[in-house]
Amino acid sequence: MKNTLRENAEALALKTVLGYINGKDPDEAIAKVLEWVDRYDEKEGTVAKQRKLIHEVLGDKDSNWYRLVKSFWTDIDPEVRKKTFENFIINATILGGRRKAEARKKYGCNIPWTILIDPTSACNLHCIGCWAAEYGNHLNLSYEFLDSLINQANEIGTRMFLYTGGEPLVRKADIIRLCEAHPDCQFMAFTNGTLIDDKFAEDMLRVKNFVPAISVEGFEEATDSRRGQGTYKQVEKAMRILREHKLPFGVSCCYTHENYKVIGSEEYFDWMIDQGAKFAWFFTYMPIGVGSPTSLMVKADERAYMYDKIRAYRKTKPIFTMDFWNDGEYVRGCIAGGRYYFHVNANGDAEPCAFIHYSDTNLKEHSLIEALQGPLFSEYAKHQPFSPNYLRPCPLLDNKGALADMVHNADAESTDLSAKEDVDDLTAKCCEAADNWKGVADAIWQKTHPGSPL
Repeated sequence: MKNTLRENAEALALKTVLGYINGKDPDEAIAKVLEWVDRYDEKEGTVAKQRKLIHEVLGDKDSNWYRLVKSFWTDIDPEVRKKTFENFIINATILGGRRKAEARKKYGCNIPWTILIDPTSACNLHCIGCWAAEYGNHLNLSYEFLDSLINQANEIGTRMFLYTGGEPLVRKADIIRLCEAHPDCQFMAFTNGTLIDDKFAEDMLRVKNFVPAISVEGFEEATDSRRGQGTYKQVEKAMRILREHKLPFGVSCCYTHENYKVIGSEEYFDWMIDQGAKFAWFFTYMPIGVGSPTSLMVKADERAYMYDKIRAYRKTKPIFTMDFWNDGEYVRGCIAGGRYYFHVNANGDAEPCAFIHYSDTNLKEHSLIEALQGPLFSEYAKHQPFSPNYLRPCPLLDNKGALADMVHNADAESTDLSAKEDVDDLTAKCCEAADNWKGVADAIWQKTHPGSPL
C-alpha cells in the first residue's frame, strides 16, 4: 500500500519541521523541539502527559536528559540523525501508529509496533546460556522472504524492525540491501559487535537507517567468560569505529545471578556512556532450551536490585534505558504476541516472543495477518495483561501456567531448533522464580501504585 495523499502531505510537513530543527545549534534545536511539540498538539490535546514529560526532561539544561538529547547533535552525523528522527518519529510512530490503529480495527487482532527477525541461525560465537549457540548455521531466511515480510508489515503500519539471531551481521550484505530497499523504515540489530568494521560502518553511514545494539555482559572478565576470550576488546574496537564514523549505537545487557551487581553498577553505566552508547536494553536470563542451566536466573531480590538501580540512573545518567521485564508498568504488562512486537525465527516460525519458542504459524506458508490472527497470538491478545500488577508482565517467568495454558489451547508446537522443549517442562523451571518474585513485585507495586489491584 502506498502512502495516501494525507500521509504524504503530513509527512512532508513534519519532515520540513525536523529538517529545520536538524540544522540548528543544539540548544536552539532543543528549544524548537519543545515549541514544535506544543504546536503539534495545540488543537487536539491528545498527548498532554507526553508534552508535560518532554518539557520536564528538556526544560532543564543541566539535566541528564538534556545532555543526552544534545549529544545527538554533537556526536551523530547530521544526515543519520535526520533520517533516524524521520523514520522513528514520523514513519514508525505518527503515520505508522495511525495505520496500525486502522489495521487493528479491520483485522481484529494485535498489530505490532516492531518485529524481531532472525535472518540466520549462524553465529561466530558460542555464548554460555544462549539457545542460538546450539542451533548451528544451517538456517537462513532468504532476502526475498525478508523483503516480503517487511512489505507486508508496512501495509499495516509497522516500520520498525530488529534483527536478532544467531548473529545477524553474518548477513551484513543482505541487511544493508534491505536498508536500501526500505529507506522509510528503521532497522536495528542485537549483535555481538565482533563483525563491525570500517567497511560496515561506511555502509551504515550511507544507508543511514541502521542502528546496532551491542551485547556486553559487563567488563572484560565477565564478557569473555561467557562469550569467549578477546570478545570484550573486539566490542570496544567496534564501539570506537562507530564513534569515529559518528554513528548511533546502544548496548544490550543480559543480567544474571552472577553478573547483576556489575551490570547495575555506576561504573558500568559510566563505561557505556563513555563508549558513546545512547541507549541500553536490559534483559534477565531465561532458561530457554532443553538442558539450559537455571543457576544463572536472578533471585527476586536481585531483580529488585536492577529495578531500583535502573530507575535511579534514569535521574542522573545521560543514556536511555529499557528494562524488558521490570518496565512492564510503562506498557501495561506483556508486549509480546503482536501487541507491540513478535519474533520470527530463522525457520520462518512466528513466535510470540524472542524468549517463547512456540508457534502455530510459519510465515513461509502463511501471511503476516494470518499469523497475527492465529490461535496462539489470539490467546495472547485475549489474556493480556497477565496480571494487574504490571511488574509481573511475563506469562512464563512471572505468572505460573499462563504460557502453558495458551500453548495448549492454541495447539502450538515447540519451535526450538535443536531439541523440542515441552512447555510444561519449561514452565516448571520458572515456577520458583515466579513464586518468589510475586511477593517482592506486589510489595513494590503497592508502594508505587497505592490502591491499584494486584
